[in-house]
Amino acid sequence: MRVFISGGAKNGKSGYAQRLAVVLAQGGKHYYVATMIPTDEEDRERIRRHVADRAGMGFETIECGTDILSCFDRAEADGTFLLDSVTALLQNAMFPKEKGYALDWEAADKCAADLAEFANRVANAVIVSDYLYADGETYDPDTECYRACLAGIDRMLAAQCDTVIEFSVGQKIIHKGGLPE
Repeated sequence: MRVFISGGAKNGKSGYAQRLAVVLAQGGKHYYVATMIPTDEEDRERIRRHVADRAGMGFETIECGTDILSCFDRAEADGTFLLDSVTALLQNAMFPKEKGYALDWEAADKCAADLAEFANRVANAVIVSDYLYADGETYDPDTECYRACLAGIDRMLAAQCDTVIEFSVGQKIIHKGGLPE
């Protein structure tokens, strides 16, 4: 089963995704694919919080800030994968440190293709993204490009996944499919 979860920041997405991935794994291998590459203390604190939240849940953590398909070098595709998050993965691809964080226009297409392949290859996946489209702000062209690319990837993953869940104000809304009993 493939589940796509999206919603605003600090809405409970990650905690719910962790619990759901454990259920989907049914006692089998389950992997936490961590995509955030920390750039400041706030990022490091968020990572510490997520690590603490999933302590004792049996996840094998795979750090994979770029090239999502490389996670298969360290994991069995018949396991259950929690990818957290598409948002960070795309950010890392489009604004790579080795290019001085300058926009890489072509990276979004590769990231999208790799995510589509990732979703097709795994037995079970819970894929988390952030809803960054409703704040009413207008940003610089590079950020607007990033947001448009993220929206496109989110739509593609929502179409590809069996279940689509939105978190809004801490509430779970199922837009497509269902969940295991």
